[in-house]
Amino acid sequence: MNKIFVGDKPIILTTEICEETNFKNYLLKTVKLGKVIKELNRTTLEEARFVGKNEDKLLKKFLKKMPTVLAGGGKVYNSNNEILFIYRNGKWDLPKGRSEKGEDIELTAIREVEEETGVKNLKIVKELETTYHIFKRNGNHRIKITRWFEMTSDYTGKLKPEKSEGITKVKWLNPEKSEKALKNSYANIQSLIQ
Repeated sequence: MNKIFVGDKPIILTTEICEETNFKNYLLKTVKLGKVIKELNRTTLEEARFVGKNEDKLLKKFLKKMPTVLAGGGKVYNSNNEILFIYRNGKWDLPKGRSEKGEDIELTAIREVEEETGVKNLKIVKELETTYHIFKRNGNHRIKITRWFEMTSDYTGKLKPEKSEGITKVKWLNPEKSEKALKNSYANIQSLIQ
């Protein structure tokens, strides 16, 4: 089941129509995405479900509804089993950023982690799940597709938040502090950590 987040509220792609409670069903083929985004942002509606016929084609059809941006990011561990977090826009997040034209996504993820945090000596261990969220830039909505990688680093130098990107803090957080930070994070980040 694919989830695309609008803030912390998901749009769930499904083949099943369920009785509506705290959500609404919409036909994927005819849904007006802008209207649903407004509804999720301005009402108590907790989620939207976009219903289609073929499960294998749901995501592909959804991604045709608005422009996409490809990004790469990292869930980075140090030798103390701490996770690297950034603090931006009043929330804890993981470092990630937009892929440059022709750039391999693994290189994007490593470059963005380095730029946003100052951490070097990054090694990719494995690919994690891909997340999707809708954001607004210059008055237009876009879907950010972020491919995540688990990484390790033996870096012990100074952490440097990329202030030009709105990052005010970079910290290595142990499991207990990570759990606390996740209470002030995004739903798609919470799913990567837990």
